[in-house]
Amino acid sequence: MQRVYGAQNEMCLATQQLSKQLLAYEEQNFALGKGDEEVISTLHYFSKVVDELNVLHTELAKQLADTMVLPIIRFREKDLTEVSTLKDLFGLASSEHDLSMAKYSRLPKKKENEKVKTEIVKEVAAARRKQHLSSLQYYCALNALQYRKRVAMMEPMLGFAHGQINFFKKGAEMFSQSMDSFLSSVADMVQSIQVELEAEAEEMRASQQELLSLEEAVYTPDLDAAAPQINRNLIQKAGYLNLRNKTGLVTTTWERLYFFTQGGNLMCQPRGAVAGGLIQDLDNCSVMAVDCEDRRYCFQITTPNGRAGIILQAESRKENEEWICAINNISRQIYLTDNPEAVAIKLNQTALQAVTPITSFAKKQESPCPSQNMKSSEVENDKIVPKAAVIIPEAEQLIAPGTPIQFDIVLPATEFLDQNRGSRRINPFGETEDETFPETEDSLLQQMFIVRFLGSMAVKTDNTTEVIYEAMRQVLAARAIHNIFRMTESHLMVTSQALRLIDPQTQVTRANFELTSVTQFAAHQENKRLVGFVVRMPESTGGESLSTYVFESNSEGEKICYAINLGKEIIEVQKDPEALAQLMLSIPLTNDGKYVLLNDQPDDNDGSPSENRGAESEA
Repeated sequence: MQRVYGAQNEMCLATQQLSKQLLAYEEQNFALGKGDEEVISTLHYFSKVVDELNVLHTELAKQLADTMVLPIIRFREKDLTEVSTLKDLFGLASSEHDLSMAKYSRLPKKKENEKVKTEIVKEVAAARRKQHLSSLQYYCALNALQYRKRVAMMEPMLGFAHGQINFFKKGAEMFSQSMDSFLSSVADMVQSIQVELEAEAEEMRASQQELLSLEEAVYTPDLDAAAPQINRNLIQKAGYLNLRNKTGLVTTTWERLYFFTQGGNLMCQPRGAVAGGLIQDLDNCSVMAVDCEDRRYCFQITTPNGRAGIILQAESRKENEEWICAINNISRQIYLTDNPEAVAIKLNQTALQAVTPITSFAKKQESPCPSQNMKSSEVENDKIVPKAAVIIPEAEQLIAPGTPIQFDIVLPATEFLDQNRGSRRINPFGETEDETFPETEDSLLQQMFIVRFLGSMAVKTDNTTEVIYEAMRQVLAARAIHNIFRMTESHLMVTSQALRLIDPQTQVTRANFELTSVTQFAAHQENKRLVGFVVRMPESTGGESLSTYVFESNSEGEKICYAINLGKEIIEVQKDPEALAQLMLSIPLTNDGKYVLLNDQPDDNDGSPSENRGAESEA
């Protein structure tokens, strides 16, 4: 009966806790929460029902305590204890009677002492009286116990039955037909969920059978390495990549992590983590494939200021190129447009159509930049006054169809040193001697820009800047079609005498162009970071060749064009000392006495004069 009462108390506590847990279900953050709204409302109703049941269980527990447990405890603690006590008293009285009888039995037969005999006789009589009285009390308690034990058995069960009957009656009154309709609706909902579960399970079994029927080659990594089907219109991408981590000066480790793009950010979620963290801001960054140690399909993300970022490895050629295309699309901030997928498709279609033969060249809007034909301009009051615009020629008149494109610097650093030094000792650290370009120290203008070489190609004419725009279009289109993302980063030093491409690591000059040989220069009208120039170079046959060089700059291309224009102005006015002095007075000086650009203001693309001066001092 105590176990029944304890179970009923536990039922009260359990129903109380169950009601709280039903209300707390909506606070659980399940990863898969489909259809939980209906479940939450149903559980709220069930919580009210359980609260009402808890009240009934509490009343039942109280009735069981009063009518079932209390009578049986009273019988055990009072009646049985009384009989046990009387039995002990009867045993003590019997022991006292035995002692007094032993004394009486030892009285002498010859010499009787009346006084002693009288005392022993009185002691025996008192012991017998006490024993008789205790035995009568003990026997009476035993006889009463025969009746009390029957009452003690029946009364608790009677109380248990009445308590349960009252519990069921109140429950029946509390839960009317509305409860029956509610339970039937819940049963129908459970049955419908079960039907959906069976349909889902059947669909999953069919999918498993389909997967089992496929060949093992489907699971082979990089299966279609020769001709993978690449989606170049991605604006978001997710998957596992290997991240390169430096553990020492020359030691590295690779960690396989889950990467995904979110807006303009590259996120990483380690295994077991509940959310991802920011790894790299992809806005205005650049990405290119790299050769890293002894691993395939590696690519590097470079920050907008030109610093080398993280290096990642994909598991296949398809994944590698799709990651590069996706990051390249995100860096253009296509995701901020209203329809980013359509914009990405349009840009890629434009790139594919760019290398097809065309019959007419689209007329471009005139740019307000200082990029123009220096042959057709004149210097007047320290300003450049361009002549009237001419008719834009056809594309075939600018660049011959099928002209090859070179995607790397013409002379690597080591080859350039070998050609300029001849048989002289090669400096193992790659520094260029001071006397190699002595004009740098005497130059009136020195400006450093961080650029990445996109490509160069031969052109037919240098009479218009349209040849630069056409070269940009064909170079970018060829890179997109042939999936060429690697770019050589250099420092472009603009002086009043030459344009120098310097290796940022070894500080070795890769290429040198006399400023007088630069006949055209212009920045792209839409992508302000693209800049190009046309160089007229003499050939061994006695003629001259024209080549266009296209670069991507971290700062605005207009600043590079302004620097080149300023250098040409210096060359023009060097013959007139007064004009040269007036031109120099209009240009501010740096702390080390060098001239900087008039419009060289800090911007978000790392084109601030302070950083340029830092790069210049390093050079």
